[in-house]
Amino acid sequence: MTAVYLYDDARARRFEPFALTRPVSELRAGAALIRERWAVALGARVEGSVVAAHLVDFTEAGAPPALRGAVPVGAILANSRFAPMLATVAGPAGAAGAAETAVWMNGGRVAAVRTAREVPAAVLADGGAALETLVPRDAATVEIAGRWLDEVWQLITTLVATLREDIDLVGPTLSGISVEHATVIGPHAVYVERGATIEPLVVFDVSAGPVLVRAGATVRAFTRLVGPCAIGAGARILGDRVHGCSIGEGSVVRGEISESIVIGHANKGHDGFVGHSVLGRWVNLGAGTITSNLKNTYGTVSLWTPEGERDSGALKLGTFFGDHVRTGIGTRFSTGSVIGAGSNVYGSAMPPRHVPPFSWGDGSALVEYRLEEFLRTAERAMTRRDVAFGDAVRRHLTTAHARARRGTPR
Repeated sequence: MTAVYLYDDARARRFEPFALTRPVSELRAGAALIRERWAVALGARVEGSVVAAHLVDFTEAGAPPALRGAVPVGAILANSRFAPMLATVAGPAGAAGAAETAVWMNGGRVAAVRTAREVPAAVLADGGAALETLVPRDAATVEIAGRWLDEVWQLITTLVATLREDIDLVGPTLSGISVEHATVIGPHAVYVERGATIEPLVVFDVSAGPVLVRAGATVRAFTRLVGPCAIGAGARILGDRVHGCSIGEGSVVRGEISESIVIGHANKGHDGFVGHSVLGRWVNLGAGTITSNLKNTYGTVSLWTPEGERDSGALKLGTFFGDHVRTGIGTRFSTGSVIGAGSNVYGSAMPPRHVPPFSWGDGSALVEYRLEEFLRTAERAMTRRDVAFGDAVRRHLTTAHARARRGTPR
């Protein structure tokens, strides 16, 4: 089977607050991680990732190791900022021609290329190499459906459309169970995979799109799931309105949440509105944490990026929470906030719209979250969910902390 390597180019490496602690291919786009999308699209195993040096120890269930040698001849090198549709792409002569494809294109841009020569890791080390430079002469080309993610906020601005497509593709392939004891409103489909639990008095509002609930997930009574909406394996939805969301595996959600992504293993176990936001892994939101997602001037939302404050052009954007962020009870966030990985913020004063990674404090009175204290908390959070906190995880988070303290990213 052809090996696939996912490449974080220079632009992907600026997708903060996530790029400090994870490859872009391990972000959730629609109902699936970008890595999972490429595996489906190419019908091939993802063997490795080409990432920035500070991510070489990144490890998570299912994630491939960082490339340390070279991309071999005949492998597929794919851009991790492209999110393919969750359907296997055929080659130029139909499915049988897929093995002959050398270049996968979308919108006139190279999304992936089959290598005609060995590509040393050093060539790709800084993310500056374009895949176009690796295209063989007279290469067989095929168009691949999907979406480019040129900015981190496009994870949210494309979410509803991507979810609608994903659920319509994935849902019919699953072994489902009946939800006759629930209330279904609207014409779209409800897909509940065998092994999921749907309690009585759950409402599926599929007026605007379908709903997907994966095996092992639990949806408790008095929850209203509004499509398009995808609930991942082992997630627990404890009540209130969940609208247009992608809830990753092992996450806990209670209270209203709208058009947001929860990458996985995050905890929003109490009331408090979250809208048009992204929650990294191991985020824990204290009771009553609230995000603003609309300016009261109804203008477009700007937010911090490594290049400075930029206008997203979107009318609604909430908060981007990096991995391992924790908030105190009643914490409130302004529209377009970016909270750096590993931060612990709390108090009655609203935090600044950009909180640097590994910060600790009340409102704008932020200090460094000391490494050993952070690691102890991270280990407790992971082990209580039966996820190992091994030496590689410790090295990875220690490297991220050191990089943040050096002021990179700002």
